[in-house]
Amino acid sequence: MTDTTPVEHSGYVAIVGRPNVGKSTLINRLVGQKLAITSPKPQTTRHRLLGIRTEGGVQAVFVDTPGIHPGQGRALNRYLNRTATGALEGVDLALMVVQGTHWTADDQRVLELVKASGRPAVAVVNKIDLVPNKAALFPQLEQLGAQGCFTEIVPVSARKGSNVERLMQVVGRLLPAGGELFPEDQVTDRSLSFMAAELVREKLMRHLHQELPYVCTVGIETFDEQPGRTEISAIIWVERPSHKGIVIGKGGAMLKQVGSEARADLEKLLETHVFLQLVVREKSGWTDDDVALRTLGYQSE
Repeated sequence: MTDTTPVEHSGYVAIVGRPNVGKSTLINRLVGQKLAITSPKPQTTRHRLLGIRTEGGVQAVFVDTPGIHPGQGRALNRYLNRTATGALEGVDLALMVVQGTHWTADDQRVLELVKASGRPAVAVVNKIDLVPNKAALFPQLEQLGAQGCFTEIVPVSARKGSNVERLMQVVGRLLPAGGELFPEDQVTDRSLSFMAAELVREKLMRHLHQELPYVCTVGIETFDEQPGRTEISAIIWVERPSHKGIVIGKGGAMLKQVGSEARADLEKLLETHVFLQLVVREKSGWTDDDVALRTLGYQSE
């Protein structure tokens, strides 16, 4: 999504909210391509990711973040909360995403953080496609309006794209005057190697159940771009030996399914043939070990 209009307004826009309100789906829709992975499970988003849209004289740098939730728990949970709350520092605008008619204690906690940040804010009421009677949205809209911290309240369906362009117009109007922050053809700050690891992890999140999605992470060992093909070797890290058998599956079925689906997405992203090799290894207790987290790419940002 680029054009030749000189950038006159630009800035960073944090997308915040509790888990599973559709933040990653929204950033993908705003940018116009899949950058952030999605699944119905919490903790799908683990890293800060920038999605950049340059259009109509506006460059909006959207910051996708993990869902904000109470409690510290394991080292991984503490990392996720630090990453999410830290996203409000130094941005020009906050988009607080909530879900349709639902309001929870986690939403309230996010609201307090948005208020405390002092940043200009817009409330984004997502998943309106799941509310058949739109009049049922009125109490939520009124409650958000009564908070006194939102410049605008915009109902959207990130999944279907409803009203997302209106949201983009609001963002462009609220961003400060300024030139481009990134080259106009750049859409993210993340490498293709990072995107490859995330696409593999997305398939794990979608296919694994109970605790397993939350104790898996993915690292890229090699990423070799050649004429007409890209060869990628990835390691799936788990916490216990018993996890390895489940991720691999009977006769390797689960690993083959994850690899096949990830490879299809990677070929769309890279626009070339992809050879993807997956290996499963154990790193005991990595989700509650700060040193292990850093070695696996969970760096403070």
